[in-house]
Amino acid sequence: MASPHAVAITLSAADRETLEAWTRRRKTAQGLAMRARIVLACAEAGTTNGAVAKALGVSRPTVATWRQRFAERGPDGLLDEPRPGAPRRITDEQIERAVVTTLESTPANATHWSTRSLAQAVGLSQTAVVRIWHAFALQPHRSETFKLSRDPLFVDKVRDIVGLYLNPPDRALVLCVDEKPQIQATEGTAPVQPMRPGQVERHTHDYIRHGTTDLFAALDVKTGTVIGTCRQRHRAVEFRAFLDQIDRSVPPDLDVHLVLDNASTHKAPLIRRWLVKRPRYHLHFTPTSGSWLNLVEAWFALLSARQLRRGKFRSTRSLEQAVRRYIAATNENPKPFIWTKSADDILASVQRFCQRTSNSDQ
Repeated sequence: MASPHAVAITLSAADRETLEAWTRRRKTAQGLAMRARIVLACAEAGTTNGAVAKALGVSRPTVATWRQRFAERGPDGLLDEPRPGAPRRITDEQIERAVVTTLESTPANATHWSTRSLAQAVGLSQTAVVRIWHAFALQPHRSETFKLSRDPLFVDKVRDIVGLYLNPPDRALVLCVDEKPQIQATEGTAPVQPMRPGQVERHTHDYIRHGTTDLFAALDVKTGTVIGTCRQRHRAVEFRAFLDQIDRSVPPDLDVHLVLDNASTHKAPLIRRWLVKRPRYHLHFTPTSGSWLNLVEAWFALLSARQLRRGKFRSTRSLEQAVRRYIAATNENPKPFIWTKSADDILASVQRFCQRTSNSDQ
C-alpha cells in the first residue's frame, strides 16, 4: 500500500545507471520503462507526486506506489511480481522426451505419431502433447514432396534468370511465359449448397467433365500485367501463334527476354525459325525441374485458387470466359511479383538442402 506522504528518493550512481538503461533499452517492457522514469523524476529535489504524475501523464497513486516500492526494495521493487496460478506440473525432462520421441522414432503401427499415441507412449495428456507440438512447431501429420534439379547448367541458369529479375536490362521487357494445359471444365452432379452461419459451402464429390482448354500466358515482370489466350491444344503451332500475339502486344522498339521451361514445344524447329526472323527476342530456359524460377507459375497459382478450383463450368466456352475475365481483372489492377532472393542465397539454400538429403551425392 502506498504511503500517504511522498517518500524521499536518493539514487546511488549504480541505481541511476540501471534506471536510465531501462528507459533507453529497446527490449525493455514499456511498463518497466515508465516505472524507471517515475523514480528518476521523483529523485529530483522537491518534486511532488502530483508534479511527476502531470509531467509523465500518469495518475498520482501510480507515482506514489512505485516511489514507495523503490524506496523499500530498490530497482528490484519495480519488477513485476510472480503472477498467481498453479505451478507447472510437466518437467523439462518430460518435454524433452516428447520432442525427441516425435523427431527420432515412429510408433509400431503407424508411419507417424498422433497426439493420442504419443501421449500414451510418453505418459502425458493429449492436451499437453498438443501444446508441446505447437511450442516446437512440430506437425507429424504433414508431409511435403521435393525434387532436386539434375540440370548440369543449374547454377548458370539460376544466375541468368535471377539476374533478369533483380537487374533487368535497359530498354527491354522481361516476360515469364508458360502454358497451363488441360484445364478442366467441370460442374457438380448436384447444385452447390451455399455457405450459411455454422456451415461451409458444400458441393458434390463427383463431377461431370465438359472438356478441357489450354492456357498460354506471359507475365510482364516489371508491371505485373498478363498477356494470355486459350487454345484447344498446346503444340508448337499454338505456341508460335501465342508468340505472334506477344509480338503484336509489346512495343516494337524494345528487346524481349522470355523466361521459359524446357518443354519440347519451346524448342521445336518451327519456333527456332520464328526466333531467327526476330533477333530482338532472347530466350532464357529454367533448369530442369526448376519451374519455381518462372514467376508466371505464381500467377497460375492465384488463378487456380481464385477462379478455377471452386468454379463450375458447363462448357469450355464458359471456362475460357472466366479465364479471360481474370486476366482482364489482373491487368486493370496489376501487382508485380517482387523477387527478393539473390542467386547466391538460392544456391546456398539448395546446397544446405542437398546436404540433408540421402541422395545429395548423386
